[in-house]
Formats: sequence, structure tokens, C-alpha cells
Amino acid sequence: QVHLVESGGGLVQVGESLRLTCAASGRTGSINIMGWYRQAPGKQRELVATLASGGMTNSSDSVRGRFAINRDSAKTTVYLEIHNLKPEDTAVYYCNLKRLLPLPPSEYWGQGTQVTVST
Repeated sequence: QVHLVESGGGLVQVGESLRLTCAASGRTGSINIMGWYRQAPGKQRELVATLASGGMTNSSDSVRGRFAINRDSAKTTVYLEIHNLKPEDTAVYYCNLKRLLPLPPSEYWGQGTQVTVST
């Protein structure tokens, strides 16, 4: 089992920056992909950015250039740095972990952290 705990959300002003943190515990696996998704009111959950244990990243076109994802050396904590926040960034941000090895592949979600961008 894997437990994901997010923190760092809150109410911010347009143009400000924020850093979200996701700490993973349990059987995170030797090869995994950790990342962030978000869900705005009335919309489907969408990819923000992911970072594989081997270093490969993936991110949505809508956030590229303003969002940065990185993880600690132990590869159990992933960070999402958000710069120049916009009202459309308002959403619940969810941490996600996909464990690829050891088998079987598994997927886990955190409880989510709210980010609200105020004008």
C-alpha cells in the first residue's frame, strides 16, 4: 500500500507563486512515476506534470513554462512549483503515484489540496 500526503495549497493572488509538496510512504516501488493532476469545478481531472524515477518528465501544454516538477533525492517526495498563477489555475491538485515495479503495476492518489487564485 502507498500513502500520499499533499500540502502547500491555499489562497493566492494572481501573479504569485506556490509550491505544492507530496510525500509518499509505503511500497512506492523501485520504478515509478509521481506527478500532479488537477480538477477545476465542473471539469474533468487533467494532467499537470509527472516525473518518472528515471528522470523523464511530462507536462501539459497549458502549464509548460510556468510549472516545474522535481523530487527529492530519496524519490519519495515530489514538488510542484507554480509561478505566475492565473485564475484558471484554481483547482484541487492531486498527487498521483504509478508504481511500475515491482509488479503488479498499481496506482495511488492523494486526497488533494485546494489552490485558489484570486484577482
